[in-house]
Amino acid sequence: MVDHQFDKVDFKATPLQAGEYENCVFLNCDLSGADLSGLIFIACRFKDSNLSMARLGRASFREVVFEGCKMVGLHFEDALPFLVPPEFINCDLGVSSFVEVKLPGVRFSHCQLQEVDFTGAHLAGAIFEKSDLHRAVFSGTHLEKADFRSALHYSIDPTRNKVRKARFSLDGAIGLLDQFNVIID
Repeated sequence: MVDHQFDKVDFKATPLQAGEYENCVFLNCDLSGADLSGLIFIACRFKDSNLSMARLGRASFREVVFEGCKMVGLHFEDALPFLVPPEFINCDLGVSSFVEVKLPGVRFSHCQLQEVDFTGAHLAGAIFEKSDLHRAVFSGTHLEKADFRSALHYSIDPTRNKVRKARFSLDGAIGLLDQFNVIID
């Protein structure tokens, strides 16, 4: 399907047909718990939609933008590798997983990333603009040149992650010391 706008569609009642979706807009749609396995999304925009707990097995997302979406509990490692990372704007990705996913240069803008698992992910040059990373997991994560200057509530062990030339604000740099159990007054 090409150049189609889906508006307020409940895809639990009417599942998406197998195939390619190019330059489509999903506006206020409910894809929660949907099986997106094997579907291909090219230059699509998901706006104000709910994709929580959707199954992403071998789904392909190319040049996709997610804006204002609820995306709780997604396993991005189940999707096909991203050629171009998606853009996430004002999304709730709580308890989602990006384990060993390659997303160099990904942009998270004003997102809720609480308890997201970034173990082993490749996030070089990633931007975490005003995003909340409370209890997010970073272990063996490639964060070189990532930008955390306006990110909130992160805790990153620089001895267990690659953080060379990553950018942090002076206030936020305390999140690099959490594992040392020190008191800073």
